Amino acid sequence: MKELIPVNIVIAERTYRLKIDPADEELLRKTVKLINDKVYEFKSSFAGKDMQDYVAMVLLWFATEQTKSSPDSFAMKDTTAKLSSLEAMLDKTLAEMKSE
Repeated sequence: MKELIPVNIVIAERTYRLKIDPADEELLRKTVKLINDKVYEFKSSFAGKDMQDYVAMVLLWFATEQTKSSPDSFAMKDTTAKLSSLEAMLDKTLAEMKSE
C-alpha cells in the first residue's frame, strides 16, 4: 500500500486536513487555487451572500464546466477512432501497392 501524506488545504476560509498520495499533491493544490479564485470571483460579483453560497456557486460552475467538456471528449474519441480506421485502410492499400 502506498504511503499517504497529510496536507492542509484552505477552501473558502475553512481548513481541511487530508491524506493524499504524494503524486496528487500538485494537482490538489492547483485545484484548491482554482476553487478559491472562483469563490472570490463570485464573492466580488454577488454581494451579501455567505461563504456557503459562494462554495455552492463554484460547485455548480465546476459541474457545468465538466458537463460542457464531456460531449467534446466524446467527439474527440469518435474522431480518433475514425482517423485510426482511415490510417489502417491507407496502410493496407500501401502494403498491397508495394507487393505488386
